[in-house]
Amino acid sequence: TARMHFQWDWLCVGVLLISSVTAEIENEEALDADVEVEDFDKQSQEADVDREKSSLEVVYQTPKPTGEVYFTETFDGVLAGWVLSKTKKEDTDDDIAKYDGKWEVQELKENRVSGDRGLVLKSVAKHHAISAMLTKAFVFDNKPLIVQYEVNFQEGIDCGGAYIKLLSSSDDLNLEYFFDKTPYTIMFGPDKCGEDYKLHFIFRHKNPKTGEYDEKHAKRPDVDLKKFYLDKKTHLYTLVLKPDDTFEMLIDQLVVSKGSLLEDMVPPVNPPKEIDDPSDKKPDDWDERPKIPDPNAVKPDDWDEDQPSKIEDPDAVKPEGWLDDEPQYVPDPDAQKPKDWDEEMDGEWEAPQIRNPKCETAPGCGHWVRPMKNNPNYKGKWKAPMIDNPNYQGIWSPRKIANPDYFEDLHPFKMTTISAIGLELWSMTSDIYFDNFIICSEKEVADRWAADGWGLKKLVASANEPGMFSQLVTAAEDHPWLWVLYVLTLALPVGLGVLFCWPAKKTDEDIDFRRTDLSKPITMGEQNQERYELEDDEIELEEEKENEDTAEGERREMEETKRELIKDTKMLGREAPHSEGEGEGGEDIYDDEENEVADGSQEEADKSNKSGSEDEMKEADESTSSGDGPRKSVRKRRVRKD
Repeated sequence: TARMHFQWDWLCVGVLLISSVTAEIENEEALDADVEVEDFDKQSQEADVDREKSSLEVVYQTPKPTGEVYFTETFDGVLAGWVLSKTKKEDTDDDIAKYDGKWEVQELKENRVSGDRGLVLKSVAKHHAISAMLTKAFVFDNKPLIVQYEVNFQEGIDCGGAYIKLLSSSDDLNLEYFFDKTPYTIMFGPDKCGEDYKLHFIFRHKNPKTGEYDEKHAKRPDVDLKKFYLDKKTHLYTLVLKPDDTFEMLIDQLVVSKGSLLEDMVPPVNPPKEIDDPSDKKPDDWDERPKIPDPNAVKPDDWDEDQPSKIEDPDAVKPEGWLDDEPQYVPDPDAQKPKDWDEEMDGEWEAPQIRNPKCETAPGCGHWVRPMKNNPNYKGKWKAPMIDNPNYQGIWSPRKIANPDYFEDLHPFKMTTISAIGLELWSMTSDIYFDNFIICSEKEVADRWAADGWGLKKLVASANEPGMFSQLVTAAEDHPWLWVLYVLTLALPVGLGVLFCWPAKKTDEDIDFRRTDLSKPITMGEQNQERYELEDDEIELEEEKENEDTAEGERREMEETKRELIKDTKMLGREAPHSEGEGEGGEDIYDDEENEVADGSQEEADKSNKSGSEDEMKEADESTSSGDGPRKSVRKRRVRKD
């Protein structure tokens, strides 16, 4: 039982190890347990094809919008409508203030789809600015706003952004002068610098009282965004704003953040109704101390504040072999004065100090000083114990007054109209790929657009994915402890096979246990019980054999047994006293014996083939009585009793 428990424990450990490796690989491919999966539109699923197709077999067609749109761009044809900025960035050195970063239209470096091209940021440590007018302006009224585009950090990303700006409508909007101060309504997209991975959603809200604009930032997503910046794959970024003042941010059609424009923006859209009174000041006698020293406490007379915290250990003894006359450091004998050393300018040259080699084999060198130990009499400076402050008034805070700037905007969705889209970026990494911009109001239109563009890129990337072995190696490079799980996982089936299939060897304990059982003395009662059990077993075997014996053989055995019993009975009669009563008794015994023999002849016939060991047991049993006559009488009566 213990061995089986041990084997089952190993089996459970193996299952747990395999589950851990599987879960780790799945975690590398999943966003987070809290990520909500956005339902795909039925039309977007039409683009799902066999995953085994290579990139060469994918037939690409430029996506075409299937409904009302405000802006689309695939970059597959002539780059028309886009305007490069000619201005400079304010408050920046002239060397880098100009927006002279290069843009090119190219195919992807990896997992390319023939014919599919995108806009690529090419320069490093440069300001880039490019923009285009919308097909028609988007007015925030009763329709949702959906903004969607693709980004691929083909070289990873060190520090830089890939966000877009939706520029506010105005009469003086000139795209040639698009720069960081150009008014925008929404900024959305990925941004990263150092180890700070962000997904921006910022909108500029107009104060209805002052007419000024304030930036409102969405709270950070709760999921880990690092994967999307480092895997060198094309990812789909989507922002959905709804007329009910809610928003959603999606990556690859997975919801990574959602909330309310009224409750989940920083700072809040609406200011507080009350604010601290700026003219209120804390009174001079306001006591904020919850505890104070006990004014009635007195320092004890035996309190010695002059005692040091450390004293020399009087019990310490200088180690034997201590070199008192040897310094710990000596001039380096191998050092030489530099040739350009000027004693008038640099002073007298001295060789650098090195540790005294004689001290390395000794307990120590130089003047021996007793070690220090804690002073048992040290108490430190006396302080009165602390008690509750009877005059404690709590932490002071200014009184509240009505906020003179308070307003309430119940529908922040109604933002400033959008009329242009722009990319105004700085990056320390090149080859950032943008593609398939769309601005619309219907989710079905955006999903179909994604299926025709990003969906094909995703399929090609999946078809070109490395095998399971390569994925395991890659995962182990990021998490070296996985190598231990891999080794255990490979060794586990072998170990389990040996445990369950290898024949178990008899241990010395088992042999000693059996020898102990054999060496135990057997009592007369136990011997009789074993004999009876053997007789019962042999009777059952003989009954099975009876069906095979002939009737003639049975009669012969019965007659032979009868004659032997009659002969034995006559011998008993001769040996008994010859009295009349006894003679009658003898005849009765004879009659009884004859009847019993007749009744038990079948049983005696069954017992005729008993083993030698049983006969030996009977002889041992008979030897316990004295004399031939009594011994036989006992045997006959035992047969009759049985």
